[in-house]
Amino acid sequence: MHIRKATKYLKDVTLKKHAESNAELKGLDVDSLDIEHIQVNKAPKMRRRIYRAHGRINPYMSSPCHIEMILTEKEQIVPKPEEEVAQKKKMSQKKLKKQNLMARE
Repeated sequence: MHIRKATKYLKDVTLKKHAESNAELKGLDVDSLDIEHIQVNKAPKMRRRIYRAHGRINPYMSSPCHIEMILTEKEQIVPKPEEEVAQKKKMSQKKLKKQNLMARE
């Protein structure tokens, strides 16, 4: 099967439906499935024959393919809690001396 034919099956929902049913059997969450890898490989050709006029025979070859699709479950992204970290501001020596004087008074 040519790549165009393979993409037709990928565009159809048939392969994805099969993958979703397999995921359900394995206990995965179907709504959070993400396609990680798709690969189309050639399969052995089927040799058949077609009978023609005047006793001739022509080969009739079909070219199938193996479609490999790996789906993974998306991990839910949990936002980090915002911590207020007191960052030390860099102050000049003059400002530090002024603060020290104000603190003494």
